[in-house]
Amino acid sequence: MASILHLIDRASWDEARSKGEHLPESLSSEGFIHCSRDEEQMLRVAYRLYPGREDMLVLALDTERLEAPVKREPSRSGEIYPHIYGPLNLEAVEKVWRLAPDADGGYSLEPESGG
Repeated sequence: MASILHLIDRASWDEARSKGEHLPESLSSEGFIHCSRDEEQMLRVAYRLYPGREDMLVLALDTERLEAPVKREPSRSGEIYPHIYGPLNLEAVEKVWRLAPDADGGYSLEPESGG
């Protein structure tokens, strides 16, 4: 079983749970859903795009249970990221964490109670 990680804000996660799938704006604008291969890569993205945000969650996704194909592709920097080419079906979500900002400007992962 291979896992990838996806950053999502709480409101989008609540909407996805009510619809049964996640359809972020990037799916229509870029054709895929952005993910990270591991915690280190995900944290770099969080620091760059969501500094200090308190409403961010991290979804661990089982790639074998995703219905849409996953491609590993280079970003503008050349670093390889996994991309989901279609809706994220919620059956693939293994675990949900809260991305909790700390006083030093970093983040820690905390279990999400409403998972």
